[in-house]
Amino acid sequence: MFNIKKWFSSDDSTTSEIYAALSEFKSAECPLGIPKEWVTNVSAKSDSVEIKLTLPFAAKSLSETLSSFLSSTLAKSTSVATVVHLPDAPKFKQIQHIVLVASGKGGVGKSTTAINLAYALKQEGAKVGILDGDVYGPSIPKLLGLEDAKPVAADDKTLLPLQKHGLVAQSIGFLVPASEATVWRGPMASQALNQLLNETAWGELDYLIVDMPPGTGDIQLTMSQKVPASGAVIVTTPQDLALADAQKGIAMFSKVNMPILGLIENMSYFICGHCGQESDVFGRNGGKQLAMRHGVPLIAEIPLHTAIREQGEKAQEALAEVPDIELNYRTCARILASTLYYQNLASNQVEILITDD
Repeated sequence: MFNIKKWFSSDDSTTSEIYAALSEFKSAECPLGIPKEWVTNVSAKSDSVEIKLTLPFAAKSLSETLSSFLSSTLAKSTSVATVVHLPDAPKFKQIQHIVLVASGKGGVGKSTTAINLAYALKQEGAKVGILDGDVYGPSIPKLLGLEDAKPVAADDKTLLPLQKHGLVAQSIGFLVPASEATVWRGPMASQALNQLLNETAWGELDYLIVDMPPGTGDIQLTMSQKVPASGAVIVTTPQDLALADAQKGIAMFSKVNMPILGLIENMSYFICGHCGQESDVFGRNGGKQLAMRHGVPLIAEIPLHTAIREQGEKAQEALAEVPDIELNYRTCARILASTLYYQNLASNQVEILITDD
């Protein structure tokens, strides 16, 4: 898969010890450990080890956890450097994975979650784009601070996506003035979204995040049936009303055989800006119970915090002033990216049956 260079032969005792330790590492992102194939370089001295890994999914910050784990396991000072390189098998044009971020209802913070997930994937070492699929109420231009921006034509058939904070983006909001309402019937809205996807020169992307409109209508069906999406992420809040609609979203994607990559519970709890106390404003464990009921992973519980709103309103990329929240998004991004990798790996495995015939 990768250009592998090892500074020791496979029977070297030090290298064997390192490989054994890597295989024992287990986390939500790497449930099967770190295989030899991901190791590009190893440099071992009497008291220290340096390892370089090429990861097949966006998880650049995994190096910190790995360094700590290996230092403890090997009893040597260990540093791990990581780069991200997805296997070259794009599913759509030059895009490796299309991920639909959906919800059963509006008002659960789906667009904010989608843009922060895109930022987190980029920070984890991936090339990321975002498509605003909410034709009736596009939010991505506002969240990126590109309300007055207009796309430029690449040629007679395609548009160039706009760029901000290292992301490439496309939205109907770049083509229709914010003061005007998009009054289209379902089929026309679906066609417009299909054009935005197909007639944008996205370039090479590891992940394209699609901010879907709320509900289970024409656009959701079009994106599920006519686009080679790798899977969907469902956003909800712990509130019973939101959970009921999120359940409908899960049911819809299941009917069209779209993999549910995970559930994100947004506004899980409120963090007081004065005392730091957590309060369950919208209820507790609703997302966890819904995930268990449908057998899908709960990949993040994002708190309700003023900084998240301010970040969106100011079109900022990072939540540097609240490291714990940024960590939540980045952990979510790593789990999502690794899920896509292992899902693709499983689908490419060939089953061999031996019979007596």
